[in-house]
Amino acid sequence: MEVIFKLDAIRHTAEQFLVNAGTNKVFAFHGEMGAGKTTFIHALCEAMGVKGTISSPTFSIINQYTAATGNSIYHIDLYRLKDENEAINAGVEDCLYSGNTCLVEWPEKAPGIFPEDTLHIQITMVNANTRKLNFITPLREIGSFIN
Repeated sequence: MEVIFKLDAIRHTAEQFLVNAGTNKVFAFHGEMGAGKTTFIHALCEAMGVKGTISSPTFSIINQYTAATGNSIYHIDLYRLKDENEAINAGVEDCLYSGNTCLVEWPEKAPGIFPEDTLHIQITMVNANTRKLNFITPLREIGSFIN
């Protein structure tokens, strides 16, 4: 499934994404540098009611936020890691299997540690103001978006 959205509608798209994500807890965001992975994850966190600073975990690898429901959200950036062993040593696998929401950038750095029900999303820049989401998970279809 494919969703195209303008950046000025990113919050609405993030809200619809969450509604349609069902019971999925682990989301792996693929895309080139600058495609909008962090920006979309920021919008998802806002839509889940995160208060305070939402920032890229490029250097920390894992940022933990609290949703409005009180549940933890893990924002994980694997860009600086070499392999799955580094991800495991950093505690990424613990987050992925914690039952909490995990929003992961650069999942291709450690593909073998993700749960089978991970929802994989490709983010592509269409132009400076437009992004495209492609749901590339083979395990289940995600519902329709209303844009």
